[in-house]
Amino acid sequence: MANITSVSNKQEFGLGSIATKLALYTSLLKPRVMSLSIFTSFVGMIIAPGSLSFTQGLLAILAISIGSGASGALNMWYERDTDKLMNRTKDRALPTNQISANGALIYGITLSIIAVSMLYLVSNLAAAGLLLITICFYIFVYTIWLKKRTPQNIVIGGAAGAFPPMIGWAVVTGGVSTEICLLFMLIFLWTPPHFWALALYKSDDYKKAGIPMMPLIVGERKTINLIIAYSITLLPLTLIMSSYYSLFFGVSSTALSIFFIYLAFDLKRSWLKDGLLERKAQMLFYFSIIYLFNIFSILLIDNLLWNIY
Repeated sequence: MANITSVSNKQEFGLGSIATKLALYTSLLKPRVMSLSIFTSFVGMIIAPGSLSFTQGLLAILAISIGSGASGALNMWYERDTDKLMNRTKDRALPTNQISANGALIYGITLSIIAVSMLYLVSNLAAAGLLLITICFYIFVYTIWLKKRTPQNIVIGGAAGAFPPMIGWAVVTGGVSTEICLLFMLIFLWTPPHFWALALYKSDDYKKAGIPMMPLIVGERKTINLIIAYSITLLPLTLIMSSYYSLFFGVSSTALSIFFIYLAFDLKRSWLKDGLLERKAQMLFYFSIIYLFNIFSILLIDNLLWNIY
């Protein structure tokens, strides 16, 4: 009886260890960031002119997801020492030594190779090439070159997050167009106010880690002014995009963009009068996530309505 119990305990321990390792390696993929890449690339595929089989589309999305996760794993590998210094990241798998650095590096490189190869096999060279560019841009340009060298890190580096809808479009069409480039620009211009709002209430974390985010270099006032400027650019861009879509998209996206601008100005007003910077910055940060998700959701609905009518 004792032997049976001992074997059972060992089996449970083994299964538990495997599950724990899987969870840790999954965390390296940055699932929340990956989910946004999956969603925007999916929308890019849906709105693109042309068609795919269900299997081809599913495999393409899987390849893009793996590529996004690979970028996250390589980013975490490179920033493992920096992550130890920030409250927001200090409990991740690498800073706490739950996964070895070499293991994370091999994991990220392997997933990158699998993702690019898989996307090429199920779609085309253009889509696979864009996925490779995205991974390399995120790691070499943003993470290694820009992030600790300039407060413009997120401005230029934001291009990495703007590629997924373009990749999805290329999966279907084999190339890019003005329409999908406008979506690229939307995410590109959305990224700075999104991350600078976060930096305003997490500036101590970035200071500890030695990351020159805008509030630390130019101060809160100028950062808020930059947030306002970038927020304003979203409105004319969505109006230009409206020429490709229905009145439903035009009205909805305009309303969202106007509210984004309102929150940016409200952030400045609160900073000047009430000293409620942290709460207002958090509000803008979380709304920016809702904003982007809603814009892409509206595109999906618009496409559905267009196909019906």
